[in-house]
Amino acid sequence: MRLLIIRHGDPDYSIDSLTEKGWREAELLSERIAKLDVKAFYCSPLGRAKDTARATLEKTGRDAEICEWLKEFYYCKVKVPGRDQPEICWDFMPSFYTKVDGLYDPEMFKELDFMREGNYPELYKNVTDNLDLLLERHGYRRCGRYYEALKPNRDTVALFCHFGIECQLLGHILGLSPVILAQNFCAAPTSVTTLYTEEREEGIAIFRCQSFGDVSHLYAGNEPVAFAARFCERYIDFDERH
Repeated sequence: MRLLIIRHGDPDYSIDSLTEKGWREAELLSERIAKLDVKAFYCSPLGRAKDTARATLEKTGRDAEICEWLKEFYYCKVKVPGRDQPEICWDFMPSFYTKVDGLYDPEMFKELDFMREGNYPELYKNVTDNLDLLLERHGYRRCGRYYEALKPNRDTVALFCHFGIECQLLGHILGLSPVILAQNFCAAPTSVTTLYTEEREEGIAIFRCQSFGDVSHLYAGNEPVAFAARFCERYIDFDERH
């Protein structure tokens, strides 16, 4: 099985849609994805994800199942020690998160006091439980740290969603802290992350990440990669997002 996790195009958050650039990105993405034999499409309910998926769905004459749990994970906010306002649970300042060893641990990260106070364990479990139900629908049932290959297949399944939720999904599938994935990786708009199952022992499958945040379709179309999801390269670059 091949799992594609696709981030939405360059966003216009003020209208929950895409910028003019984002629409161009979505079109180039559609030329790539429409060539694949995709078994099923799933999409976040948010406008920017649905608008990104639209070109691909129109080209293929397909529909996507809208999944509430695939929406961006911004609704989970926690009160970080020493900060006045609650912060998104996967977007911390380096001076804070680099000093909290538990955030790097794939089991402990969600049990830290400030994460629990923000209801993170329950919200994270809702996402991962729904992900596991989806994967089981496609033949792979979660069993501890691996998946039982109930109906091994070569199907392709595509998820149109967001960077924050992508990190939650990858953390669960790969056994990594999603907080650190979000802090140290960057999936640009319309990037495609590809995972394949490997069944080296009969009935026992793991998902292996072949590529993260691939934007080759943008390069092929001479479209620059959007800056969204990144922050300033240098603090003095005040024209870039801080």
